Amino acid sequence: MRALVEGVKMGLTSRKFWRVASVWLVCLLYVLFQGGKTSLMLFMMVSVLGFYWAIGGLGGVKRIRGSRTLSLSGERGAVLQAGDQVMVKLQLQLPAFLPLPYIVVRETLRRHNGDTWVFEDSVVPYFSSRSELVYKTPPLERGKYGFTGTHCSAEDIFGLVEHTSAFHTGGEFRILPRTVFIPHWELYSRNSRLAGPETAVALSRRESTQINGVRDYVYGDRISRIHWSATAKTGTWKSKEFEHESLPKMLLVLDAHTSGYLRSAQFELAVSTAASLLEYGARERISMGLCTLGKTLRYFPPAESYLERQQMLHQLVDINADGFGNYKDRLEAQQDLFQPGAFFILISPLADDKVLSMLRLAKSRQMIPYHIQIGDESAASGVPNAYRAGKRSAWQGTLQERGLRGVYVSSLRELPAAMGGAKL
Repeated sequence: MRALVEGVKMGLTSRKFWRVASVWLVCLLYVLFQGGKTSLMLFMMVSVLGFYWAIGGLGGVKRIRGSRTLSLSGERGAVLQAGDQVMVKLQLQLPAFLPLPYIVVRETLRRHNGDTWVFEDSVVPYFSSRSELVYKTPPLERGKYGFTGTHCSAEDIFGLVEHTSAFHTGGEFRILPRTVFIPHWELYSRNSRLAGPETAVALSRRESTQINGVRDYVYGDRISRIHWSATAKTGTWKSKEFEHESLPKMLLVLDAHTSGYLRSAQFELAVSTAASLLEYGARERISMGLCTLGKTLRYFPPAESYLERQQMLHQLVDINADGFGNYKDRLEAQQDLFQPGAFFILISPLADDKVLSMLRLAKSRQMIPYHIQIGDESAASGVPNAYRAGKRSAWQGTLQERGLRGVYVSSLRELPAAMGGAKL
């Protein structure tokens, strides 16, 4: 009933309605003043056609409702990551009687930064009151997505009048940043010199003699690690899980200032670098925290639990490079950031005094500073390799002169080699 009332209100404000009403009124006056079979036949044809238009508009398209189901087209289950495609199934609930030849369904998918995608297809109503529309989105980048609404339109069999309607249903989802597997980080190696003499603990992830639980057998485990009781009970090979020695905490500081990034792809690389390091910390059970220097400074203290790590990843989903202000002042205002003995990992495209001031600040607070410089692969494609290598080496030399360390990354595929200590 509500949809019918709204349809009547929209019809009264439509120009097409008044055009049809004016034609019907002219025919009515023609019958009243002229008379005859011709005028009566013309009046009856216009009346039947107007009644057909009214049924198609008020009792047809206006009453269409639907529900949306999303599913991932991939192998990771319900985890959506950059580059994945989403399968969308739209179930349409059609009226029992719909005197229209076809229906054009148009949906708009909107990203958190304002980008939109329009999906349009036609549906032919059959005798069944249900219809299904299935389509696949293009590969999507990280972000928060939502459907603004579903618009339905249809023309009558003569193609003279178009009926439209819109309804809203759920359909929001998040795409996690693109990541890469990091097998090894030289910063956490026993023989690494990157951490410098500031650390007093061994940085290797050694196992203690304390049993923490039981896990599935991995090819290469020693016979002494096999848990025979659990193997006999379950019928599958099980190994002992030992607790690991504690490692220094780590804080990832992501630069999200507008002035630092030349292109959006460079900022996406910085976000993917932070997300890849968070995944590395989750695998190695490293207590990691995150600080984003965007329009608002967001800080997540170092933690190892799954929930805190997911909060950090979701912070990276819809973050934009919209920060402003002085870097050092914003960091100094957040005193909880500086924990003595922790690693201070700065992810920034800058290579100037601003970076040096932040690294010196962390070092003065007894933290271990480390800089991951984010390069621009598209901008450097036309620059000779010798020039790029010289510029990169100059900044690395500047850091070493001040007792600091760092790496340079211009693409996500370079990140594992750079973290592992390889020369690019």
